[in-house]
Amino acid sequence: MDKTFVEQMRDLLISQKREILEGLASTNEEFRAIVAEMDPKDVADVASDDIDRKMIEALGTQDIKRLKAIDAALTRINQGRYGLCMSCGKKIPEERLRAIPYAVLCIDCQKNEERRNR
Repeated sequence: MDKTFVEQMRDLLISQKREILEGLASTNEEFRAIVAEMDPKDVADVASDDIDRKMIEALGTQDIKRLKAIDAALTRINQGRYGLCMSCGKKIPEERLRAIPYAVLCIDCQKNEERRNR
């Protein structure tokens, strides 16, 4: 895959990740309010997974899925596997990646997957 294209996709993915995280920051006051309502002695005992759960609730399911997909795509870029279908191994067309930069399946495999999930 063209190195320039991959770099463009990396920049786009990082930008999309930043947008999601900025969305979390904008809801951060709500998050702080949740913690502030807790009894002070309980705050010290709050497990990190409880904090993570509240952050996940603040983000929303769709944003969480998208954030995970973006992180996975950035990992594939670092491993040199970006743009290859995870099912059949063929190249994912650049047009598809421009539309969905974190796509893991080519169009044919995506259609097959959607048919299976009906």
